[in-house]
Amino acid sequence: MFCPKCATQNVDGAHFCRSCGANISLVPQALTGQIPATQPREEEYYSRRSSRRLPSMDYAVRSLMSGIAFAVIAVMVFKFSPGSAKWWFWLLLPAMMLFGRGFSELIRVNRKKEQAQTTAQPQLNTVRLQDLPAPKTGELRTPVPSVTEGTTRHLATEARTQQLDSNDNQNPY
Repeated sequence: MFCPKCATQNVDGAHFCRSCGANISLVPQALTGQIPATQPREEEYYSRRSSRRLPSMDYAVRSLMSGIAFAVIAVMVFKFSPGSAKWWFWLLLPAMMLFGRGFSELIRVNRKKEQAQTTAQPQLNTVRLQDLPAPKTGELRTPVPSVTEGTTRHLATEARTQQLDSNDNQNPY
């Protein structure tokens, strides 16, 4: 089996190329046409921080309601508890964190819905044959320039080589 990257001959059944280290474990499957079609996992789209869970409206509502509860308790402690000037503010920190988590989850849910709608109904631009201009068959088209036109010019001329005579004891340097 040959490596598709560097064309080195490798042992059949090898997982990595012995020359360049490329992963060649799927080459035999590709040659026989047995590679399974893989779809990108939806969880890979989301960051590690979200613990690879899918967005849910339930999680967003729970986070927002918990944030509201913390905010209400912080205000009640500030208004009605003696000596609350020292610690009522610290109840606002989890409230703000839960508000942020809830709103970000709502944004993720909306993005997911938009993505599902765009993939479900692809926008196809169809052109009818009657809308196309009539082809001009009487004119010749200019040929497309060759890709190798500029790269093979140097092959016609020989490269200059320096010939050293073995009888000369002179050092050219």
